[in-house]
Amino acid sequence: MSGSVLYDAPGPRTRARNRLYGALSTLAIAGLIGFVVYRLDATGQFQAGLWDDYEYTETQQRIVDGLLTTLKTFAIAAVLSLALGTVLATARLSDHRPVRWAATAVVEFFRAMPLLIMIFLLYAAVFTSDPMWALVIGLTLYNGSVQAEIFRAGINAVPRGQSEAAYAIGLRKTQVMTAVLVPQAVRSMLPSIISQLVVTLKDTSLGFIILYEELLFVGKAFAQQTPPVNGVYAFIPMVIVFGSIYILLCLALSSVATWVERRTQRSRKGKPPVLPAAGAMPGAGPMTGASGADGAGTG
Repeated sequence: MSGSVLYDAPGPRTRARNRLYGALSTLAIAGLIGFVVYRLDATGQFQAGLWDDYEYTETQQRIVDGLLTTLKTFAIAAVLSLALGTVLATARLSDHRPVRWAATAVVEFFRAMPLLIMIFLLYAAVFTSDPMWALVIGLTLYNGSVQAEIFRAGINAVPRGQSEAAYAIGLRKTQVMTAVLVPQAVRSMLPSIISQLVVTLKDTSLGFIILYEELLFVGKAFAQQTPPVNGVYAFIPMVIVFGSIYILLCLALSSVATWVERRTQRSRKGKPPVLPAAGAMPGAGPMTGASGADGAGTG
């Protein structure tokens, strides 16, 4: 057994078997994709007439407007959910039991509440004339509660010796949190934070249920309003076009997260120490020279 792995290296038979399994899996996936494409083509979903409307400037402008509305909603909900998560995580880490209990009740309630029901209730009871804020507040309450648990778990994952050392030198709890625990926890929390932001971005599509004109609502309305071609409505082209836009947005957000994570890893390593010049004595320096001059003067 090699010292660099925790298992034995596969032998010739195992490697051949793995290659066979890989080939069979590839064939199965290719066959499934081919069957789906065949069924879509057989039902007329790839007719050229279903795609013609996407060439018009008016259609493209409606898609851009829906995209900008989605990005605006996501930006507001992301900022508010991070702020709410910070407040709730701080309350859950409080030394006062009533504060901890109240924050725990809020977090557990909004995490358990289905987001779609929450958005619909906010729209029907509070924001009847402004569906954007019903969507934003719903996303904030749900994702803020999830972010609070991410923050709390990340801070609790920092080794206890860090906080004990900070308290030992006389720092208050606020100083320990802001100067010691949070900077270390952010690096481990960052992937989970970004993953939840991706969920927030995708959940903006739930605005169509309250007739909010975000990207999915625009796509659904466009597919319904487009005249059918040979009795076929343009729902599959809509799913392909608008689904691709959502995928690209999520990939862009994940790329930003990867870039930020790499930057934080480089900043954590810091600059390398300055090494003494070759041939220099370890104890040599300005103080040594000064003491030598004084000694010469005394002699």
